[in-house]
Amino acid sequence: MAENRFKEKFMSMPVEKHDTAAWANIESVKKVSKVTMPSELQVDNAKEHVDSNEK
Repeated sequence: MAENRFKEKFMSMPVEKHDTAAWANIESVKKVSKVTMPSELQVDNAKEHVDSNEK
């Protein structure tokens, strides 16, 4: 077990890229709850994406 340190070596590397995540385009943050609010353009894009993928 001592010779297999691959997992320990790469534990600090992130798995996902958060550059294009839903919270990447934050317009504002609510004061008390710290909930992020996207811009209106991002909301419209999300709605368009959902509507286009409806069955």
